[in-house]
Amino acid sequence: MVNAADISVPSTRQAGAVGLVLAALLSGPFGGAVAALLFPRVGVDGVVTLRLTIAALVLLAVCRPRVRGYRRADWLLIAGFGAALAGMNTLAYHAIALIPLGPVVMLEVLGPLALSVVTARRAASWLWAGLAAAGVALLSSTGFDRLTPAGIGFAAAAGAVWAGYIVASARAGRRFPKADGLALAMTAAAVITLPFGVGTAQTRLLPPYVLTMGAAVALLSSALPYTLELLALRRMPTTTFAVLMSLGPAVAAVAGYVVLHQQLTPAEGLAIALVVAANIGAVRTRESAG
Repeated sequence: MVNAADISVPSTRQAGAVGLVLAALLSGPFGGAVAALLFPRVGVDGVVTLRLTIAALVLLAVCRPRVRGYRRADWLLIAGFGAALAGMNTLAYHAIALIPLGPVVMLEVLGPLALSVVTARRAASWLWAGLAAAGVALLSSTGFDRLTPAGIGFAAAAGAVWAGYIVASARAGRRFPKADGLALAMTAAAVITLPFGVGTAQTRLLPPYVLTMGAAVALLSSALPYTLELLALRRMPTTTFAVLMSLGPAVAAVAGYVVLHQQLTPAEGLAIALVVAANIGAVRTRESAG
């Protein structure tokens, strides 16, 4: 006989996971907006280095991950996870330096959207792909004075790497205890990006104001949201996680407005709404197909 306690535990666990994802959604875009304030001082690569290095130091201090007892396959996963973190952050920040924050995140989610459409193998998935295409076309129609081809390319590339990040994060969460996999991968990402950041910014990375702002970016954009996402992926299906993360463009648009005073045109707002709806629909279609 099934008692009430057996039924309530899964729903409570699911609700807690949803709360983790929503907290990550709020933290990440506002960290990206703060990062944009640092671009004029240390450049994009300098901000990426600050973000990943400080986040790695924080995670290493908090998690104190063990480094013995893992197999070669585990370290290859960490290397791939770290490369995904480095690539996703670098590409996204180069995009943010060129176009508004809301459209950047909107274009980023096209990567996970394309993955959902292809893997679902259902006719309905192509309806969602068409809806997303309509959103991108509408966004492009606003003109390239705000949306440069380079910015669009960086954001789209970041989306492609984001799909790989989701897969690597889920696997690391299953193979490594607590947030150890994330701490090790963040360290790998910091090592990858450090030469570029130091090479371009040099001593401009060292003033107290820059380090303080960098710490804020690291906590808001990396340490906090990635930890929350990794913990959430242990408690919910990847498809449910992807549906919730589809709300990212809307949150990013709000962060861009509040921190950077970036106002979206009605056409841009509608384009973001179309892509958010398409991503949610595509993920749910894939989930029903499975």
